[in-house]
Amino acid sequence: MGHRLSKIYTRTGDDGTTGLGDGSRIDKDHNRMESIGTVDELNSFLGLLMAELPSDDAYMPLLARIQHDLFDLGGELAVPGYTMISAERIGELESSLDTLNEDLPPLKNFILPGGNKPAALCHIARSVCRRAERCLVALNKTDEVNATGRQYLNRLSDFLFVMARLLARRNGSQEVLWLQADKR
Repeated sequence: MGHRLSKIYTRTGDDGTTGLGDGSRIDKDHNRMESIGTVDELNSFLGLLMAELPSDDAYMPLLARIQHDLFDLGGELAVPGYTMISAERIGELESSLDTLNEDLPPLKNFILPGGNKPAALCHIARSVCRRAERCLVALNKTDEVNATGRQYLNRLSDFLFVMARLLARRNGSQEVLWLQADKR
């Protein structure tokens, strides 16, 4: 990569546009930039979740891999027509999801975000992941995007839901179940 970021500010975005990886410029409020920003926000929330977990936590390698995938997805979005997320990554994520879900009891109620701080952070990441997916769907209405990226985000939100369930059950904690109004 070399010394690509030797100067952090360029002033080229002062007019409300930003440069893409292919050299073109678009408005900062373009759906593509909204998508890139939301994927970046999701990655940041995963970083916050990881900072809350012990460094030797069993989930750390998997979460780190997901962070790299999200950075790749951001790169893919920053260079129109470029592809980095493969169907293989979706398969690997599904396999991890199946493994994590094996020991969880079936859901009989909806779950509220919470239980403990890591679980709550994971639910935030899941919510942002859903928004990122919606952003890619909106972008695809005007600019073609790799369908695999959207599919990856769809699986990732499911993965984060299961991980939040597992995190909520750690150390004697439990999931927070939604109760109907007459049972609260």
